[in-house]
Amino acid sequence: MERLLAWRVPRAFGYPGEAIAPLVDALDRTGGEPAFIPARHEETASFMATGHAKFTGGIGVCLATQGPSAVQLLNGLYDAKLDSKPVVAIVGEDISGPLGGAHQEIGLSRLFGDVCNQFVQYGRSPDEVGALLDQAFRTAAATRSPTCVVLPRQLQEALVPDLQSYGAGVITATPGEPLARVLPHEVDLDAAAQLLGGGQRTAILVGQGGRDAAAEIIEIADRLGAGVATSLLGKPVLDERLPFHTGVLGEVGTPAAAELMGGCDTLLMVGTNDPWTDYFPMPEQARTVQIDIDGRRIGTRYPADVPLVGDAAETLRALLSRLRGRPEQQWRATVESSVDRWREVAAERVAAAADPVNPQLVLQELSARMPGTGAVAVDVGSVLYWYARHLTLPPGVNAQLCGTLGSMGCALPYAVAAKLAAPDQPVVALVGDGAMQLNGLAELITVSHLWQQWRDPRLVVLVLNNRDQNGMGGGRQPSSDPTRRRPDVPYAGWARLLGLHGVRVDRPELVGAAWDEALAADRPCVLEAVVDPAVSLAPPEPAFADLRGLYAEGAPARKVREQVEVTANADDLV
Repeated sequence: MERLLAWRVPRAFGYPGEAIAPLVDALDRTGGEPAFIPARHEETASFMATGHAKFTGGIGVCLATQGPSAVQLLNGLYDAKLDSKPVVAIVGEDISGPLGGAHQEIGLSRLFGDVCNQFVQYGRSPDEVGALLDQAFRTAAATRSPTCVVLPRQLQEALVPDLQSYGAGVITATPGEPLARVLPHEVDLDAAAQLLGGGQRTAILVGQGGRDAAAEIIEIADRLGAGVATSLLGKPVLDERLPFHTGVLGEVGTPAAAELMGGCDTLLMVGTNDPWTDYFPMPEQARTVQIDIDGRRIGTRYPADVPLVGDAAETLRALLSRLRGRPEQQWRATVESSVDRWREVAAERVAAAADPVNPQLVLQELSARMPGTGAVAVDVGSVLYWYARHLTLPPGVNAQLCGTLGSMGCALPYAVAAKLAAPDQPVVALVGDGAMQLNGLAELITVSHLWQQWRDPRLVVLVLNNRDQNGMGGGRQPSSDPTRRRPDVPYAGWARLLGLHGVRVDRPELVGAAWDEALAADRPCVLEAVVDPAVSLAPPEPAFADLRGLYAEGAPARKVREQVEVTANADDLV
């Protein structure tokens, strides 16, 4: 408990079990510092820990016992690993049975060996536990990844030794040491400035690493006359109302973002590891500068001519001091025209008739009412498409999702973690009916158990109920076979049974009023919107899709480049 407090851990998420019981008992005796938050399942506990890391920037902690309980942690830990978030998993093990015959015994070091590959260690003696936990936390923070400590039950029950006698050893490690300041070399900054300054049609792709660098990104975009697109994880970084902000890139994103990538000759990537490579510029089309705190990620999605390993904000400030103001007004005007066209198309899609409710309308109506502070948690499924395109986030609102792993069932655990981290701020969770049936119905019990402790009781869970068994909607006509359709659950009614508020809406003209009621409720609310599964997801066409096909079939790179250059000479490229 002392080590958790030293590392400023406010709470640990988990599911009680015999092999972890002494640790849970110790948490109960602390009086809430740190607190133990019991989830309904170990998987959601690990999602809560990862959600805590994503929303707060701190280190998430999850607890589990051995065997199947430990296995259930993996999904949330892989989410942390792939989205580069620090989480420490503490797993109990009871090895009191015969060698190789303990109940529920599995090889924990091998189980966690991949997801926690930076650090997996067993506690062996009481005097090393403090240093072991310090190392787990320090490694998680330094590598931005999950780590694991296995504590046998017998060790949890052992007497704490007098650690003062170990003053000359590793026990003196200091928790909470800040990460080093990281800046690229001067020669690399000079090369990057020269490359960017020579571009005629510059695009900036922003990922989650651009957080806290919004002002610098906007300034460099204005100085270069650039257009901006974001990854899904980078969506909250910039004000999406900016006239040169083309939106999210990729299959879930906008045509304007695809056109920006297709037309650029210079690309600046800021803190992104976006996997939608089909929507990146053609090979050898754009000269590229990539900024990332983790040098291992540079060049993995698109070739980088100048790699810059460093903190985004400080690196951008160093670049700005080297760049002259030479905005390309014609390119900027072209980008802004593309953005205007997309917004017109988006409005048409929102207004399109649906049976009974257009899901795009539901997200659009939230945009007009979204609180100016707080957090948004987004699940996987068709709701992700509507979030990416139709929810405009106010500046300062933090939004998180399972960006790289893409695991369904993350949003409600994320929302609980966000609400516990800032109980005076509103939280909105965007969930499909598949994720709600997967684990959301159970985790509403957690919400009902905790909400009366929150200064601001608003936690609104939007459930898009499209009854689509495939989970993605997307233009398919609903099946007439009842076995192929998801059961229709009364989500709002279930919330009311738990003592929460519930609103069900199945008429488009009442969607706005339903949001007003949900956001004004004096307790957490489930807003169930009955939506049309046949509304098309309509992924944008990647720019130069025909040329990509030629390239994939083995066409000579020179011929492809010639075709790109011919197209790129057009003034109205986008």
